[in-house]
Amino acid sequence: MSTKGDGRFPNPFEIETPAGAEGWEELYPYYTVFSEDRREDEENAFWFQDGMHWREVLYPFDSIFMEFAIKSLSQYNTHFYVIPPALGIDFRILNGYTYLTPVGVADPKEIEARIPLFMERAGYYFQNWDKLYDQWKVKIKGVIAEMDALEFAPLPELEDMEWIKEGRGLSSSYDLMSNYNKLIDFGLKGWQYHFEFLNLGYAAYLDYFGFCKQVFPDISDLSIAKMVAGVDIELFEPDEKLKALAKSAVELGVADSLKSGTAEEALTRVASVPNGSQWLQQFEDAKDPWFNFSGGTGFYHHDPVWIDDLDVPFTYLRNYIEKVEAGEDIARPTEALRVERDRIAEEYAGLLNTDEDRETFQGKLGLARTVFPYVENHNFYVEHWHHSVFWRKMRDLGKVFVEAGFTAEIDDIFYLRRDEIPEALFDMSSGWAVGNPSRGPKYWPAEVERRKGIVNALREWTPPPALGEPPEVVTEPFTIMLWGITSESINTWLGGGDGDTLKGFAASPGVVEGIARVLKDSSQIDQLKEGEILVASITAPSWAPIFSRIQGTVTDIGGMMSHAAIVCREYGLPAVVGTGFATQNIKTGQRIRVDGDAGTVTVL
Repeated sequence: MSTKGDGRFPNPFEIETPAGAEGWEELYPYYTVFSEDRREDEENAFWFQDGMHWREVLYPFDSIFMEFAIKSLSQYNTHFYVIPPALGIDFRILNGYTYLTPVGVADPKEIEARIPLFMERAGYYFQNWDKLYDQWKVKIKGVIAEMDALEFAPLPELEDMEWIKEGRGLSSSYDLMSNYNKLIDFGLKGWQYHFEFLNLGYAAYLDYFGFCKQVFPDISDLSIAKMVAGVDIELFEPDEKLKALAKSAVELGVADSLKSGTAEEALTRVASVPNGSQWLQQFEDAKDPWFNFSGGTGFYHHDPVWIDDLDVPFTYLRNYIEKVEAGEDIARPTEALRVERDRIAEEYAGLLNTDEDRETFQGKLGLARTVFPYVENHNFYVEHWHHSVFWRKMRDLGKVFVEAGFTAEIDDIFYLRRDEIPEALFDMSSGWAVGNPSRGPKYWPAEVERRKGIVNALREWTPPPALGEPPEVVTEPFTIMLWGITSESINTWLGGGDGDTLKGFAASPGVVEGIARVLKDSSQIDQLKEGEILVASITAPSWAPIFSRIQGTVTDIGGMMSHAAIVCREYGLPAVVGTGFATQNIKTGQRIRVDGDAGTVTVL
């Protein structure tokens, strides 16, 4: 962790290139890197490393969803809903890592002028939320279905005779190039839809949050959050499906045949036992779409997806079967959360002096509860389902590259930038058309190896949490709510996070003591033991099934509206998020106390 020691973080232009990574800039689009021609603006901004979404070095192709996401988020703030205090979020890549800077509106008069525009535009969505949201689901499912229908196949020796008879007039190479362009288009379309509702979900919550802070000066952020808990969230549906499959396996008497071997072996075994076919049908029904669930954030092509690697959900399924057989209740405590949220809301409403204030409070709380499920649901449809299909199609294209001798392995295609792939496809198509060798097999294998060396060298570098001079006060609402970046957390970063007590956001209530289990990524999940406390940089939504096994959660990254915070509240687990240094300061096996009410984590 390198800070300057003078109250600021390193200047992006002072950061050295790691040995062996020279020329890394050409792996990414020209506009994504810090540059001399924008130096004055870039030096004067405060940039934070977004480890929540992009925790590791970006492969050249994998920068695609970072760019699509931030561009789409920003356009809704600036040109659609006109969020009064916020423009977009700018992005840069430094030594392969993603850095963001929120662009706020500084002039109070301009903020004032934007309010009526926001009220009219956002107001229309809030008033027609259910109708527009139903329409949204149709649109996003349509994009996924169209993308799923795309096919990538090696170029044939001869075109189909039927094409000649019907006078098609288009070649297989045309389809190959055209389908790649369509795939990229569907990737962008999914992200355009992603932010159609998300910023409004946050805006409604922030409006409710701001009102609570105004009328209840002593209210905690956690109490405000608890009043919108206990909602029906589709992001939890994959976990709910696993629980239902576990209960059904026990009820149908097929549980024993599912308990050992690989998922494939267990599925073959269960097919031959009584009631096995009935359980298998339930399994198939659950799998599509709910197992299009990424074990990471979904932003990297290598994040494991349940439907592609059934051993991952089978680990969770077997754990649930054990609990069902032991007579444990594996349901989420949704009803208890609803009773508690209504009790708190009633208590606070009773503190208000006027009917007008009570009506305003109920209105803002009601809107926050209406829009809140979307804050999580979009995540399943886009980052999980949409991305799972996208990466699968890209791997199909990777097979075409291997077959044509352009690359040695399927995943080598991700070492090409997305703008280089059309060139490579044209080279492939041109050689096929002419009957002379393409240049690709001579050019790309060596170039991919060179780039692998650069990416490996970048992995050895530890990115500072931020760059540049911190703002006096952080006001951009999304930055605080989602990423957990406040003046206090910045000071913690500057201090290096030493000591036995870490401070973060009180994300989910309760106090618990237990043994820490520090996980670096989803591949280590099977190391978690019953009753341990999960300590991670960030948790992925697909980790939800482990929440029945753990006592509490601590993360390095995230604010009150991060997925980790929301999921822990919905599962009734004490949690502290955004501590900055938990995975560095805490070791597996240490006993720790997590105070989800005060937002502290103590090594005992």
